[in-house]
Amino acid sequence: MSARRPWAWPLVPVYRAALAVKESLRGEPKRLQWPVVSVGSVSAGGAGKTPVVIALTQMLKVRGWSVDVLSRGYGRSGSRVELVDGSDTVRFGDEPVLISQRAEVPVWVGVDRFAAGTRAEANANVRGVHLLDDGLQHRQLARAVDVVLVTADDLDDALLPAGDLREPLNALARADFVAVREEEMDYVAPRLKHFAREGTLIWTVRRKLRFPEPLLVLGAGLRPVALCAIARPEGFEAMLKNAGCGIVDTIFFRDHHAYDMSDMERVIELAKQLKATGFVITEKDAVKLTAAMRAKLETLGPVMVAALDAEFVFPERVARELEAKINEKNKEVTS
Repeated sequence: MSARRPWAWPLVPVYRAALAVKESLRGEPKRLQWPVVSVGSVSAGGAGKTPVVIALTQMLKVRGWSVDVLSRGYGRSGSRVELVDGSDTVRFGDEPVLISQRAEVPVWVGVDRFAAGTRAEANANVRGVHLLDDGLQHRQLARAVDVVLVTADDLDDALLPAGDLREPLNALARADFVAVREEEMDYVAPRLKHFAREGTLIWTVRRKLRFPEPLLVLGAGLRPVALCAIARPEGFEAMLKNAGCGIVDTIFFRDHHAYDMSDMERVIELAKQLKATGFVITEKDAVKLTAAMRAKLETLGPVMVAALDAEFVFPERVARELEAKINEKNKEVTS
């Protein structure tokens, strides 16, 4: 087990005790009328939940389900329940805006996800299914299905604040399905038996970057700088290099960072020192850049958005298993 912040090891028992107290005080979860499919992880960030939420949303839509997404909207300016109806990431949060744009379904944000779900059901014409974004720890809301993403890093990580685990790995016992990256399957799958309950099914997720045509990986020139504000920038950097994008360096900010013009000025100065030809950014960063910020970056060179797509290696099997679990829970509730 490794620690990202070794100095914080003495605080881990305090955090563990706080988790135990929170668990002892946990009441009965509230139940919405529609089934809830939670997509979450044991880590504080970087597991790749957003692309999987988008993939599951699109999968269910194709199969005739009416779908919406319930999200806290981490880092947003307010707490009340709202329907994402624009690109204001300060108001709605960066990930809800991205999900709304990519999945093209209603996305409701609010600290109280039960209230968000109630509003969603009141505004819908037909019965559907809720996808609960980042929902593993939000146990105040009852769910029909728990999908949990697990990475190789998670299995070797420590609890907060020394590491990035929000819960011990035995929290995987609550998972109905565990989603694992294709390239990590051989390492992760054999170790899951120590934490997940017997019978938990594993889904293989293939992740790939999609570059805009016609220049693809050359869209920002031969020497682009990678710019991002995500939980694990080293992962973005590695994927760019594996795709053949010859980045000269990565400039990163903390996860969910709200950019301003002073950031753009500092980034441009660093890029000039590197003799960069442009910038490559994530979709999550793109939705946070105002037109003025983007124009500022473009004074140095093109700004290319690398979209991260997630797809299931065996999509028909995933869809069949997910629908079976949803229908099973529906029968339990209505019987």
